[in-house]
Amino acid sequence: MDSTANPFIITQPEFMRRMKEMQASGGGGGMMGMGNLPDMYNLVVNTNNELVGEILNTKTAKKQERLIKQTFDLARLSQNLLHGEELTDFIKRSYELIK
Repeated sequence: MDSTANPFIITQPEFMRRMKEMQASGGGGGMMGMGNLPDMYNLVVNTNNELVGEILNTKTAKKQERLIKQTFDLARLSQNLLHGEELTDFIKRSYELIK
């Protein structure tokens, strides 16, 4: 991946996305008794990104955890996967970072 691409990228496997669409539309005859399919996502870490290098080279576990959490939440936000209290916490944490 290019070093300018996002550090964390969340994707949904095409097969699961299509199966969930079929289930939601009522097609597939009840999905052969499978019930509701779980959400499935993949997290891709762009090791060429400068921020990932910074995370890996961070000396303190607390700072490393904070960087990972913020970067992961940004990836979730970009896929509309951050809602409710988690979104509120992310916004508060973002304001704290820029103070």
